[in-house]
Amino acid sequence: MPNPFSWLADRVGVERRSLRSAALAALVASVLIVTTGATVRLTGSGLGCETWPYCTSDTLAPTREMGLHGAIEFGNRLLTVVLCVIIGWLIIATRLQRSPAPSVSRWAWAQFWVVVLNAVIGGITVWTELNPYVVAGHFIAAMLLVGTATVTWHRVSELDRDGPPEPYQPALRVLGTSLLIATAVLIMLGTVVTGTGPHAGDSSDVPRMPFDWITVSRLHAAAAIVVTALTVWAWIGTRRSSRSALRRHVRILLLVVSLQGGVGIAQVVLGLPEALIGLHLLGSAVVWTGTIWIFLDTLPPHHINAWRPQ
Repeated sequence: MPNPFSWLADRVGVERRSLRSAALAALVASVLIVTTGATVRLTGSGLGCETWPYCTSDTLAPTREMGLHGAIEFGNRLLTVVLCVIIGWLIIATRLQRSPAPSVSRWAWAQFWVVVLNAVIGGITVWTELNPYVVAGHFIAAMLLVGTATVTWHRVSELDRDGPPEPYQPALRVLGTSLLIATAVLIMLGTVVTGTGPHAGDSSDVPRMPFDWITVSRLHAAAAIVVTALTVWAWIGTRRSSRSALRRHVRILLLVVSLQGGVGIAQVVLGLPEALIGLHLLGSAVVWTGTIWIFLDTLPPHHINAWRPQ
């Protein structure tokens, strides 16, 4: 049945280039918000705004008396508004395509609802005065946003691909799935390391998770070794594959994982400097993006064809 969007698409339409730009912008913004969230925590600005959604009981924005901490926390909140605008652009661009792509539209809407979820958890984080378990949930929700943005961008990139699908290799599918699961475990262990260690997110005393930091750090390092080994395995397994795009993506991921491991080791050796921790958090979002992309690259052809326009 025709609807206002299909009517507009027939008369106005949006170029595929605009859709690709919107999808990429949403992914970049989702990674950026992970980085700004890290800045909030590492500068002790987690309670820079004393409440949520307002910054004070009377004002939406911080006052001059709240200083730099209030400005940093409020800036992070404003980025959520920017992200919503970008996702709104993405949703409209998807609906105004002359060749419908319902799967892309569903994932664009998924991004919007994950942003809402992230905002609510962010509010609960402030209300609970940076409870470490809620802070961990906030980061996981942010990575969920990165994941949905990655899936959307991948699906948009597949819309105009011509020719028969690349040959399906079940062994690579198992490897892609294993890498995805291992990376998810690595990220979750990383939140425990953060919740147990320093840099709680505020300059005052904040409760920490009741675990031994050395022990959880070793578990995190072990998970990182597993992810690295799986990435090397993927590199070896795809060296002679006919799938040139997959080979290229695996090489890029191997480089990123290697750099991420180097940053992780350096931050421990150098006593956890804030700059390296922030870089490590940025790296985690990039590794997560690459892992999901490779997982999607290894899907069977019928899954890929299902989201192409008819």
